[in-house]
Amino acid sequence: MRVIAGTHRGRRLRRPQGSAIRPTSDRVREALFSIIGNRLLNSRFLDLYAGTGAIGVEALSRGAAHVTCVESDAAALTLLRRNVEDCGIADGMTIYAHPVEHFLQRPDRWGGPYQIIFADPPYERTLEFIDLLSETIVDRFFAAETWLILEHANKTSVPSALGAAIRTRHYRYGDTALSRYSIPDTEQR
Repeated sequence: MRVIAGTHRGRRLRRPQGSAIRPTSDRVREALFSIIGNRLLNSRFLDLYAGTGAIGVEALSRGAAHVTCVESDAAALTLLRRNVEDCGIADGMTIYAHPVEHFLQRPDRWGGPYQIIFADPPYERTLEFIDLLSETIVDRFFAAETWLILEHANKTSVPSALGAAIRTRHYRYGDTALSRYSIPDTEQR
């Protein structure tokens, strides 16, 4: 597993042993950053279920101003911290070592607003994560320009709306899918 592009392009990242942690594939990671495009430059990026931190490291490498990673698994946190240390990017990243549901319930810890939110829950917990995003949380979490990109199993049916956020695009990559949500401009409501 390597950083695909940016200032840390080609740098090897530590990867998990076994199958308990499922990193986003290089193909899907490349597609994700292609989707985000220039919105990433100088943005505040939130990585929910950050795992090894590969997405957050890639975001910083490609020009995000700051990344917040949320992860609770001890093995994943160890890899995440080592990857951040190996890349020398600790100043650009905040790691929140608690479950995502705790983070979502603590707006005082959000450190936002975020322009881009990436969520990659364990595939079997995708619908549980969606339930966590009550309308109140989504409406406080999102600004008009915010994008939430949800990685999920292609076979999982995700809702067309999360509170005021509407699914604007759906991308498929083999067994994996990315769904992009945003709040429409007030003129479009």
